[in-house]
Amino acid sequence: MQRWRGLEDIPQDWGRSVVTIGSYDGVHRGHQMIIGRAVERAHELGVPSVVVTFDPHPSEVVRPGSHPPLLAPHHRRAELIERLGVDAVLVLPFTADFSKLSPADFVVKVLVDKLHAKLVVEGPNFRFGHRAAGNVDFLAELGETYDYEVEVVDLKLTGEAGGGLPFSSTLVRRLVAEGDVAGAMEVLGHPHRVEGVVVRGAQRGRELGFPTANIETLPHTAIPADGVYAGWLVVSGESMPAAISVGTNVQFDARERTVEAYAIDRVDLDLYGLHAAVDFLAYLRGMEKFESIEALLERMAEDVRQARDLVAAHDGAPAGR
Repeated sequence: MQRWRGLEDIPQDWGRSVVTIGSYDGVHRGHQMIIGRAVERAHELGVPSVVVTFDPHPSEVVRPGSHPPLLAPHHRRAELIERLGVDAVLVLPFTADFSKLSPADFVVKVLVDKLHAKLVVEGPNFRFGHRAAGNVDFLAELGETYDYEVEVVDLKLTGEAGGGLPFSSTLVRRLVAEGDVAGAMEVLGHPHRVEGVVVRGAQRGRELGFPTANIETLPHTAIPADGVYAGWLVVSGESMPAAISVGTNVQFDARERTVEAYAIDRVDLDLYGLHAAVDFLAYLRGMEKFESIEALLERMAEDVRQARDLVAAHDGAPAGR
């Protein structure tokens, strides 16, 4: 898959293509439906497929400080998009000047002059251009002038965990914030991931026999509610079953909120300075302060047992990550 940043990265000889545009934060199942349809139609038409997204989130430019917590950084989005068979991803730097492009100018500058769109595939609520004035109907009108078609993919509703709402990044963010990582995974189609560099913490876990990787999370990351979770610690492509703690360490009256993962049965790891990711599978319990260190250790051992069983059951299921 080709990866471009900015319109100037697009090859000069780029021909017709099928395009879909959006923030695609999290690349949830609704996004997958739209992108998958774009890939399918590109194959039918014999042209490449292109996903166009933005950096930073448009809200951060239009209303600084207002953009929502991010479900996935751009490199993670590109990984997830590549799995869907897309030929190219274009990340457009979203600047104040870019935000002022009218819908018509956006279409000409991006879809017509650079990507030579033959077909544009979008969801029903797609908006674009200055003040989000453009919609799919206007996009289709412009297509009659600039020789491209528009196909709208009607997003399905979520199941019980999503409350029967349409697939959306907003829904995933709410579920993550509530600690319902299993519900978030149902909407995403993959576990919610938090990532960053492993840094030194208080090293209490190591002293207690449960050494944890303390993740210095990327800015603006959507972090689950405080609690203990089952999931995976992912380092250098290796995915290890993990018990995960999110929040302040109430047992020791700590104040800093952290994301820490214990790779189950792996006490030999030296991860300091490495980039690592934590994938969340299930919520186990809330944060508690125990009467003694012995009671804490007993509870931690139970957390590890539950996490081990849940991960083993999931890894043995037909649906993968």
